[in-house]
Amino acid sequence: MNISIKTLLAASTLALTVGAANAQDLSPLNSDSEPDRMDWSELETKFGAFPEVPEGTRVGGVSKTLTNEYWRSLGEGYANTAEANSVEFVYQAAANEGDQLGQLSIAETLITQGFNALLLSPQTDANLLPAYETAVAQGVPVLNVNDAVIPSVANYVGNVQKDNGVRVAQWFLDNTDGGKVAVIEGQPGVFAAGQRTAGFTETAEAGGLEVVASVPANWSRELAFNAASTILQQHPDLIGFYANNDGMALGVMEAVKAAGLQDQVAVFGTDGISDAYDSIRAGDLTGTVDSFPVLTGEIALEVVLRMLDGQDLPRVVATPQALITADNVDQYATSDMGALREVLLAQ
Repeated sequence: MNISIKTLLAASTLALTVGAANAQDLSPLNSDSEPDRMDWSELETKFGAFPEVPEGTRVGGVSKTLTNEYWRSLGEGYANTAEANSVEFVYQAAANEGDQLGQLSIAETLITQGFNALLLSPQTDANLLPAYETAVAQGVPVLNVNDAVIPSVANYVGNVQKDNGVRVAQWFLDNTDGGKVAVIEGQPGVFAAGQRTAGFTETAEAGGLEVVASVPANWSRELAFNAASTILQQHPDLIGFYANNDGMALGVMEAVKAAGLQDQVAVFGTDGISDAYDSIRAGDLTGTVDSFPVLTGEIALEVVLRMLDGQDLPRVVATPQALITADNVDQYATSDMGALREVLLAQ
């Protein structure tokens, strides 16, 4: 599909205009603070047992990329619920996390293939707006799943993004005597990146920490390594980093080790990918905020099937997360989603 950036921006602008008039008169969504919300743990209590799924139900999923373990794991969760309910499920993704046009093309193609519902995880808050508006116009339910947010979307599933950063900043406040910290941000224009950064920065500064740098690395491990190396040269007395995802955190950790500062500098990421868990066990990465992508995928497909059943769900269904360090890494390191659900419900 040959679409220019100019065309994409024009389509996005048009979609925003149409959305203002047609997207169920909804205000732009802030998934972290939307009052019409519920916790994932309340689904069965409030809406009853899992509905019977009509034979032949087809659901399509569009993800950011499959080069990042988080999005592969989210797809695994989708597939778990789809298989358990005899749902035909197709999961596709862009070549990389910067391929906005490619992701839009995938979404538009799925819309033409007659799926009963769509799960969209946009690369930015704007790039899938044209596809979303097309689906809505055709009466196809759309669920926005972590972590960029389509402003006019009617239903969203994901964790509270700002809380990711809050949890990490609170760790520094509880476990250090203060000092200089830095943020390695995700991609500019992505809701989750901005919220994670804001959560960390606001909490850290309110507690007396000095945030000396906040630099975007576009979800890239290599760019994060380069940014962290520069920050460490400028601030050799730094006590810690917070990275908006685990891939970047692992790049930061490489920079910290290269500078010989691993005993001084704590490094946290976000997502809870297996490499992050391995790094924590090895004594390198200090921690991660696990947002449990497999479980999130299971919950999201359940939500979209409840939508197809006609249930009037809240605009936001919030999914779980936990701060993982060496102290609790084994508690959460399980591939058994039933066991994980029990651990999280007991929190």
